Amino acid sequence: MFSSAVSGALASWSLIVAVGPQNAFVLRQGLARQHVGLVIAVCAVADCLLILAGNLGIGALVTALPWLTDVLRWGGAAYLVWFACQSFRSAWAAEGLHAGDGARGASAVLATTLTITLLNPGVYLDTVALLGTLAHQAEHAWSFSLGAMAASVIWFVGLGTGARALAPLAASPRAWRVVDTVIGVVVLVLALRLALAH
Repeated sequence: MFSSAVSGALASWSLIVAVGPQNAFVLRQGLARQHVGLVIAVCAVADCLLILAGNLGIGALVTALPWLTDVLRWGGAAYLVWFACQSFRSAWAAEGLHAGDGARGASAVLATTLTITLLNPGVYLDTVALLGTLAHQAEHAWSFSLGAMAASVIWFVGLGTGARALAPLAASPRAWRVVDTVIGVVVLVLALRLALAH
């Protein structure tokens, strides 16, 4: 059981560590110190529910319906382009932030976090379909999934709270320009790859 849990954790980390809009948003909120706990909780709970869905076999549905994958792919690409444009706009108007400055309301942060998490087609293909398939290939499917869930929680907690160590950078407009520009470029590349995927 333990080896299945470790396999699940490693599989989860291999998928989640890649830079994407969700990780970029968690990092940005951590740097700005705005509703970090809320963002971490939503990302971790959503990931755990999606891993659970994959274990329960819903990943087979995603795999069996090619048109659903296409809808997710094009919707996700369009969303990522919008997200990249928002990042470039933020970079253009970058100002230094101090804890509490320019704080957004919890409901706006919640809506953005849910959108970034659930409108990303990769989350359904990786977290639901791939981790679900790997769980059923493991010796103990539930141990594999619990290991994957634990890894997800550890990742988001570490990313969100670890960003606080870089908080002094948040006071520099130049640092925010770099952060937002890099996020915009990465997300735009992801959108292009998604649009060109077959």
